[in-house]
Amino acid sequence: MITRTRIYISDSTCPYHNLAIEEHLLHLVEDGECILYLWQNKHTVVIGRNQNALKECNTEKLEADGGKLARRLSGGGSVYHDLGNLNFTFLVKERDYDVDRQLSVIVRALEDFGLKAEKTGRNDLCIDQRKFSGNAFYRHLGRCYHHGTIIVDVDLENMTKYLNVSRDKLRSKGVSSVKSRVVNLKELNNSINIPDLKRALIKAFAEIYGAEPESIPDRDLDREEIKKLEEKYASHKWLFGKRMKADLSLSRRFDWGEISINLQIQGDSIAEVQVFSDAMDETIAELLVSCLTGVRFRLESIVDALRGLEGKLEQEALADIIDLIKTQEIW
Repeated sequence: MITRTRIYISDSTCPYHNLAIEEHLLHLVEDGECILYLWQNKHTVVIGRNQNALKECNTEKLEADGGKLARRLSGGGSVYHDLGNLNFTFLVKERDYDVDRQLSVIVRALEDFGLKAEKTGRNDLCIDQRKFSGNAFYRHLGRCYHHGTIIVDVDLENMTKYLNVSRDKLRSKGVSSVKSRVVNLKELNNSINIPDLKRALIKAFAEIYGAEPESIPDRDLDREEIKKLEEKYASHKWLFGKRMKADLSLSRRFDWGEISINLQIQGDSIAEVQVFSDAMDETIAELLVSCLTGVRFRLESIVDALRGLEGKLEQEALADIIDLIKTQEIW
């Protein structure tokens, strides 16, 4: 049960620094507490843990325009951040993890501006079926965070300019473009602004959790650890990974997300595996790579290996991946 709440508001607009603080706060969260972290990135595309950076983002155009590419720990899809967007993160121990309660803080805060929000789909908050907040989730060693965007006055032209959203994904959402699917809260209430929204979120946080949040002082943060984490998030290895020449590539969009599996074959075995996905489960790529590497390149062997993931991957996702493998014309 949560009996203590704390809050930290970043004064940086650098995505690598802000993601480093987020991960550090996850290390700090204690039993029975919830930390609310508020932060903003300047002119940044943030991609999900398992996404292909070069496919999801027009990186050359973004860099030429002075923007930054960042990769987060959580799964899900790519988003555009500027100073018209406010990010929130709820950090808790796993036993206290409650997405509905956490989202109710956002919903309650927006009521102060006369806006009625609701959760839709797998990870969105919408008003009148138009998305203003996308959410993603991360679990590690008994600690969890849930973070998301709140689009207040974002440059939607830039969102379209830098994000490469697949036609299959747009079709699955029933829209013609990413721009047509989202809404700035400023469009719904012209008086809303980021400072007032921060105050409303802190007030709602106290109301929902029944405890006045304490501010986390900078002296409680380990600056050396944050510096190391910041270097990781800014590294080419983290952002782009390594390139792999694939002998076989399999891709499909499912209800739970899009997945691409690339296999490099040597002799009669799978020598290397690369997985890209916007699935909310951030472990999906790591599990598939570990499961398939070294397996004989035979349908029966691959399916048997995948069935070893029962209980680790969601049943629907595992069944879909097995079906994707089985329906290839190479067998």
